[in-house]
Amino acid sequence: MRLGVWITAVVLGVGGCGAVAHVDSRETRSTMHVYLGSYTQDRSEGVFHFTFDVETGALTRRGAYGGVTNPSFLALHPDGGTLYAVAEAGRDDGATAFAIDAETGGLTLLNTQTTDGRAACHVAVDPTGRAAVVSYYGSGSVASFPLLEDGWLGPAVSVHRHEGSSIDAQRQEGPHAHSTNFDATGRFAVTADLGLDQLVVYAFDAETGELTPHDPPFAAVHGGAGPRHLAFHPTLAVAYVINELDATVTTLAWDAAAGTLTPRQTVSTLPEGYDGRRSCAEVVVHPSGRFVYGSNRGHDSLAAFAVDPEDGALSPLGHFASGGEEPRNFNIDPSGRWLIACNQNTDNVQVFAVDEETGGLTPTGEPVSVPMPVCVRFREGVGKPTD
Repeated sequence: MRLGVWITAVVLGVGGCGAVAHVDSRETRSTMHVYLGSYTQDRSEGVFHFTFDVETGALTRRGAYGGVTNPSFLALHPDGGTLYAVAEAGRDDGATAFAIDAETGGLTLLNTQTTDGRAACHVAVDPTGRAAVVSYYGSGSVASFPLLEDGWLGPAVSVHRHEGSSIDAQRQEGPHAHSTNFDATGRFAVTADLGLDQLVVYAFDAETGELTPHDPPFAAVHGGAGPRHLAFHPTLAVAYVINELDATVTTLAWDAAAGTLTPRQTVSTLPEGYDGRRSCAEVVVHPSGRFVYGSNRGHDSLAAFAVDPEDGALSPLGHFASGGEEPRNFNIDPSGRWLIACNQNTDNVQVFAVDEETGGLTPTGEPVSVPMPVCVRFREGVGKPTD
């Protein structure tokens, strides 16, 4: 279902795709593995395994795995051999590692490492596969865990607690680290702190897995924005941050040599005249670099933008119903043909076909039932899937 007005986008260059492991940026096999993270509530299983037919867009459930409370957010090791999930138990949270069977895609729990952080909400693995970084919303902190050769998590080697507040007395009374992303070089990690209206920059040491506050230590966005998630453009020196509290996306120039971000533009993720609930969740750049998408909770839509090929500036294209309520994370497969969106409150995920010329989204089939889905990750399919 389409919401709003759709216009044709200009054709830009081709680039790679983030959040996908063990695949070339524009080539996939006919079957991929898809992993979904969720809130467990009173269930034991929280990570769900599907196979995905990249020719038809069909999802087939293969298994469900427990052993971790609220594995809401997931990350894949660059070699595709290990899946990492946040362990959001409420206090003393951390991350859990699962080995991925190369043939079946099935998961085997390896271990969990924790810190005294609260409300773990995001995990990312650096491009070299040396460390996993967990962001903690509740304690406003980030922690880095070295990754051992077999995929196991080592004890945390650095923990940093943010300090301060911003202008929203209810949501920004203190720091709330919401996500951390590595740049393509792996030299820097950027944490979006909703409570501070800051993008906190860390220097990353791949040898030790340690994070060190950078100088300058952060880039500020406008007051009351509430930066939540960030995505780097695959070819341009640009990053995009989606702001949860005022439902906007800010485009920032990224200096990879200096490790600095400079805000350049901010656009709304909502249609003109909308006066309902404002709450954004995820931002994703299409593998081609031609489009950026953001999820709107309340409006229950995916906002689409065209990317200027020179400076990365965004032009609104339209809005597409997410296929359910409370869309959280979503992701695009490495071919750029498919998008899968997680709808937390309606217990489903929706597959969309992506029009690579216009960026338009068309639902493919009925939503697939998954309890309280939050995060989706693609991995190349190898061998025979589990039954």
